[in-house]
Formats: sequence, C-alpha cells, structure tokens
Amino acid sequence: MKVALDAMGGDRAPAVNIGGAKDALAAYPKLTHLYLVGDEAILKAECEKHGLNLNDKRVSIVHASEVIGMSEPGAKTVRKKKQSSISIAMDMVKEGKADAFVSAGNTGGAVAAATLKLRTLKGVDRAGIASAIPNEHGLCHILDAGANPDSKPEHLVAYAVMGTAFCRHVLGVKSPKIGLMSNGEEDEKGTAFTKETFKLLKATPGIDFIGNVEGHDLFETQLDVVLCDGFVGNVVLKSVEATAKAVSKWLKAEIKGNPLRIAGAVLAQGAFKALKEKSSYETYGGSPLLGVNGVVIIAHGSSSALAVKNAIRVGVETAEHRINAKIEEAMAAIAPVVSPPPPALEV
Repeated sequence: MKVALDAMGGDRAPAVNIGGAKDALAAYPKLTHLYLVGDEAILKAECEKHGLNLNDKRVSIVHASEVIGMSEPGAKTVRKKKQSSISIAMDMVKEGKADAFVSAGNTGGAVAAATLKLRTLKGVDRAGIASAIPNEHGLCHILDAGANPDSKPEHLVAYAVMGTAFCRHVLGVKSPKIGLMSNGEEDEKGTAFTKETFKLLKATPGIDFIGNVEGHDLFETQLDVVLCDGFVGNVVLKSVEATAKAVSKWLKAEIKGNPLRIAGAVLAQGAFKALKEKSSYETYGGSPLLGVNGVVIIAHGSSSALAVKNAIRVGVETAEHRINAKIEEAMAAIAPVVSPPPPALEV
C-alpha cells in the first residue's frame, strides 16, 4: 500500500512526521511506498537528522511549496494554497498515485481538501470523522468527531452505516453496536434533532442500533460507535482527552508527595505503562474520514512520532480492506431511509 503523508502538518512538524515515517517503514512491510509531501529542502535536512535513508526505494519526497497553518480557515485556505502539502498529498490519492492520505495538520483543511478533490461516496452527503476511545470492551468510536458540525438526522444514519462497515470490515467486529448520544437512555429523551434521528435509526436495516446512550456509556457499555453531530463529538472527544491528561497529572502529583506511594508506584510501573498506552491517542494514531472517495486519515495536531507511525498503520489497514466499496454497498441498501422525500406536487 502507498501512503501520502502530509509531512508539514501538525504542531511539531516536520520532525515528528519524519520520525514516525522512519518507524512506520521499519514496522509495516505492507507499506510499499511512503511519499513525504512538503518542502523538499526542509524534509531532506530532517531526514538526514533522523537517519531516514532517501535512497530506500520505499520512500520519496514530493515537493510542496506551501503549508496550511493550524489556525488558518480550512476551505478558504485549500482554495487559496493550491501548492500546499495537504492539497498535493490529497491530489495523489485522487490520481491513484497513493492509496491513503495521512495528516496531523489542519483538520478543516484536510476535510475540505478531501471533500473538494475526492468528493463523497455514492449515497453519502456528508463525511464524518470516526475517532476511537478505549472502553471496558475494546474501542468505541465517536462519529462524527468534528468534520460536520451542522448535521441533519439523515447524516447520522449514514454515519451509523459507515461506522458499522468500518468496524466490521476493518476492525473485525462481527456485529458492531451503535448508540445515539443523548441526555438520557429513554427513547423519548433528547432534542428534536436526536428524536428524529432515533426514529430513522430504528427503521434502518443492517445496523445493530441499541438506542440512546449517555456519556458514561462511552466507557462502560459494549458499544462500537456513538453517533452525534460534529460539534458535540469534537467537544466530547477533547473533554475525554483532557480528562485523561488531568487524571494522569493528578496521580503523579499524589504519588510524588509520599515515599511509600513512590515505592508502590515502582512496583506497579508495568500497570501504569499499560494504562498509559491504552488511554493515549498515540496508540490509535489517526481517525478515518469516512464517506469520501478515498482513504483519508486525520491525526491529532499534537501528534508524536509514535502517533504518526500508527496513523500510517491505520491508513494502510483501511486501504487494504477496501472499505469504501463496502460503504457504497451498505448505503445503496438503505437509500430509502437517507434520501429526502420528493417535494409534493402543487395542484
């Protein structure tokens, strides 16, 4: 599988991208070629610093003279900066030169570039980001985690179908369980938006919809996909990440304040390490943008080299399983549910 990496994207680019690229090439034999997209001179110097051999036939640099900054408006900047690393890497997927796009850069820019250049799959109106968080039973995906803040009920139905296909065909979950984020588990709870979405989901074939779920279900319930609009999803995701960091910080402070606790921490360091790996976004690497006609993986802006390495892995695995063909098949089967009714004829 060939991957186009936006090597200039992210808070700590390009250093972490080159470090992650080097590790990914060593770890994943199915990664047949990695394109490092960005300023050629800067990337060559960074590759030399990290010991990434550009004579390796599996890696090459594709020059991009512009960079979309992390704080720049996505869609406007994509149209303006046609030679940005995001745009050129996305073009490589569009033209079939790469099987997947990976970026820790401007999320709005990546979503806009994917939508404008790759377009959405047949039957899909809006793409959604599926971000994984660990729970007691495995992984739970928040969908949408930020691509589409102004969703309609039919968009969430499409997310349910796409999330089911991703979990089933890429992650190997036999019967993915789908929940709808609300302020109570009862069927009648929620806003007008979630109530209408609930009705549509109940009528959607091919998904295992378990009903409304609440925040605690993200961690306690056997649940593979939690549906919400991109605004709510992004707030939830960032709150979860911030809480995990805060708890870790508080725990370290409490341990360091007592010699006996320090001794206990030494004995339990294996457990602490395992917990850190399970709760860190670095372990999961990147989130697929489901619904576009190509494989697009969006990584955290503050990604480390480990996170970039794992985002590349997610790109390879998603492309390998040909998920988009599965999504189109599933969307065709539920067309009557997500298609708006025709306008009434005037008489």
